[in-house]
Formats: sequence, structure tokens, C-alpha cells
Amino acid sequence: MIPVRERFVVDESGQPVAVLLDIEVYRQLMEAVAELDAIRAYDEAKASGETPVSLEEALHATERD
Repeated sequence: MIPVRERFVVDESGQPVAVLLDIEVYRQLMEAVAELDAIRAYDEAKASGETPVSLEEALHATERD
């Protein structure tokens, strides 16, 4: 779990409008988001039913185009 100290920026009426994060917490959150995106892309590719190709085949196909 990423330890987060919540610090909010509020508007004139006291409503929260933004959050301040320590840079390390921000980096960890962005890393977690990237990992979740990769997992989602993998799951979508797996569910598509398409035949997978190797990286070498994919690169060769792009070189021909």
C-alpha cells in the first residue's frame, strides 16, 4: 500500500479542487496505473481470440509496410 498524506487545495468556499502529493507518491501511483493498463491490454488481447504473433513477426510485418 502506498502511504498517502492527503493535502487538498480548496477554493474560496472551502470545496476541494486539487490534491497535493509528494513526488514519490505520485511516481508510485503513475507506475501502478501503467501496470494496470498493461494488465488490461493483456486481458483484452487474450479475450479477442486472435492468434498471437511473436515480437519478431510483428517487427518484420511493420518493416514491410
